[in-house]
Amino acid sequence: MTDAPRSAFVYVTYIRSTPEKIWAALTERETQKAFWFGMHGESSYRAGSPWRLVAEDGRIMDQGEILESELPKRLRLKWQHLQRPELTVEGFSTCLITLEPANGGVKLTVLHQIEREGSKLIEAVSGGWPQVLSNLKSLLETGEIAVRRG
Repeated sequence: MTDAPRSAFVYVTYIRSTPEKIWAALTERETQKAFWFGMHGESSYRAGSPWRLVAEDGRIMDQGEILESELPKRLRLKWQHLQRPELTVEGFSTCLITLEPANGGVKLTVLHQIEREGSKLIEAVSGGWPQVLSNLKSLLETGEIAVRRG
């Protein structure tokens, strides 16, 4: 038996902070808005709970479910984009965020993948995640975001 074709995006960054502070930033509405270009997640962030990413104007950008939540170490989401039909039709992807202490800081890893070769969704998130995570890192380390919406 072989594995199904898969598209994946991996991003690793190191943040001078604690896993608890990063977890709080990833799950608190106002902090999310600061680093995620005005968008925020709506969820209890408990396994089995619904999740959605909401734009400033109230549009639901992405939706899914919390598949795994181990504070402050792992957060795994079932994720479907809703605004671009060519991405929506690809169905659900998964996004795993892990936080590991590393040399006085925290190693944050995002693995976003889908069981589809040549995924347009993975192509799209590979442009978005670096901006969002650079903003998160900068916000936690300096109090200001790195990238403004263009």
